Amino acid sequence: MSKPKVLIITGYGVNCEAESTHAWKLAGAEPQQIHLNDLLDHPDQLENFQAMMFIGGFSYGDHMTSGHVFALRVKHHMQAQLQKFIDDGKLIMGICNGFQVMTKMGLLPGLDGNYFEPTVSLMQNDCGTFQNFWVNIRFEDASPCVFTKGLGTLPLPIRHGEGKIFTLDNELLEKIEAKGCVAARYVDADHRPTQEFPANPNGSLNAIAGLSDPTGRIFGMMPHPEAYLFPENHPNWDKQKLRGELPEQGLGLKLFQNAVNFITSQR
Repeated sequence: MSKPKVLIITGYGVNCEAESTHAWKLAGAEPQQIHLNDLLDHPDQLENFQAMMFIGGFSYGDHMTSGHVFALRVKHHMQAQLQKFIDDGKLIMGICNGFQVMTKMGLLPGLDGNYFEPTVSLMQNDCGTFQNFWVNIRFEDASPCVFTKGLGTLPLPIRHGEGKIFTLDNELLEKIEAKGCVAARYVDADHRPTQEFPANPNGSLNAIAGLSDPTGRIFGMMPHPEAYLFPENHPNWDKQKLRGELPEQGLGLKLFQNAVNFITSQR
């Protein structure tokens, strides 16, 4: 059986293509990097892939808020092809700047099949500054998200200045919760959702770290699983080793393995 093919969009300030590509390879997929310009010139290329990824970085220098320009270019040049990609049951993943792009485009939370009308946004961290450290992320069992099934709580790094999920619409937030679209939350040492800094590095509403659409096939989050592919990526790996707690592989790889297993199961 051929390996699942995954599209990784590069260019214009995104910078996590190397580790993202390696993550999909380790998980058993066949990733291919395509520059945004090449994709927009030939959007029918999407038909060749079973999954796609919007990666981290600082697309277009985060001008006019993070991910905004990148999202507009994709939305206005290949909306029809992207809608078909979704309708065909394929997977979309966005990490950090990629998550920002997806919310600005409207792909998330994707309520009622509405994928191109933005309803939530990611805004500046409450602390007012860029943050770069490791946090605990609880992946919600109630979410239909195929990327996060069975993962429990994992430590992952964050690197962002605009990671706060925000909306003024309380009814929308309640609907997001009711539909199981909250796939990941920032939690404290006892694995409880928290608004307290630094466990919640940005003040995100309801401690939301990641969202899924109601189908579970479209997913984005601020923390970087592609930055935890090897046990030694963890800042305390040496102490874990002394305690006999060092995992065999980086725990972030599990999200990519879940995605590959899902694609394979659908064939």
